[in-house]
Amino acid sequence: MSNSPNIAIVGLGFGAEFIPIYQRHPNANLVAICQRTESALNEIGDKYGIEKRYHNFEDVLADPAIDAVHINSPIPNHAEQTIAALKAGKHVACTVPMATSVEDCKTIVELSASTGLKYMMMETVIYAREFLFMKELYDNGELGKLQFLKASHQQDMDGWPGYWPGLPPMHYATHCVGPLLGLGRHEAEYVSCFGSGTIREEMHECYGSPYAIESCHVKFKDSDLSGLVYRSLFDVARQYRESIEVYGDKKGVEWPLIEGEQLVVHTAKKPEPEIPERVDCPDYAHLLPDEIAPFTTGGVYGGAEGDEHLSFTQGGGHGGSHPHLVHQFVEMLRTTNDAYPNAQESANITLTGILAHESAQKGGELIRLPEWSFRD
Repeated sequence: MSNSPNIAIVGLGFGAEFIPIYQRHPNANLVAICQRTESALNEIGDKYGIEKRYHNFEDVLADPAIDAVHINSPIPNHAEQTIAALKAGKHVACTVPMATSVEDCKTIVELSASTGLKYMMMETVIYAREFLFMKELYDNGELGKLQFLKASHQQDMDGWPGYWPGLPPMHYATHCVGPLLGLGRHEAEYVSCFGSGTIREEMHECYGSPYAIESCHVKFKDSDLSGLVYRSLFDVARQYRESIEVYGDKKGVEWPLIEGEQLVVHTAKKPEPEIPERVDCPDYAHLLPDEIAPFTTGGVYGGAEGDEHLSFTQGGGHGGSHPHLVHQFVEMLRTTNDAYPNAQESANITLTGILAHESAQKGGELIRLPEWSFRD
């Protein structure tokens, strides 16, 4: 592989959001796109001037010129396509979640280790500007000793197609588990989860899950910390929110309750009325190459680049995370350093949700994560 890896994007719904970022990244070559629908494939290929277009994923893997694939296919395809790509000698970036079963997560971890190929789960929240602000405070020691973390992801998925209706909330929990563990680069050791409320009965049989909300306590490995995550997908009145709240002994930071509002920073030992302060969250485009820095700003896609994907507009632009994700993946391929989260870290994040749902089905039974999901 050259110092500028050749990358193919697979899936052009949400995946199209990343095309101009790869094209403008100074150290990446976007050489191919893959989409089953011919009309969409050609429309996007023509729009962005991409000549190499594939209908079949297998043809992408057979192309020796492609070093890595960025998978943006539906959730049920993530594991099978990732496993096939690693077996074909391709590095993998994959949108969340990594997989929907313990077995598939383990296979991906083992393949990445045995082949030396890189894997990165493209979790948006851990590169959102709000999270990067909290991470900077933590890394600088301004939060002090971490005492507790709480994260949520609430979204109304009515009207979304295919496999979404009735999906167990914790099967798609990486947007809250990722920041919970990612702030201090912790790992989940065991979980206990409860379901609450019920979704409409016609959705119960889809996955055998009736829960409107699942809430999970997470014990951190090799730490005195625990955290709480909660997740909803249907029949809960709440604006879209991905969030994390962090409480240290010096400062605490709370994500805005309503999209577009300010962060709240609490500083210990001030007079009570002065403890909370509303703070504008800075952007973190300065961490990126100049060529892709503008992509942290909302409206880039809808303006110069065309229509925005629903997940982008509902999620407030995913906090400007897309160019950070691309840059992290590209740099991982160019250097020997793993980006966060690598295969084991991605598995630990994903399994926290999968096993949380299993715990809810068992009345909150404590379930430990497998040893192979812990960093070596």
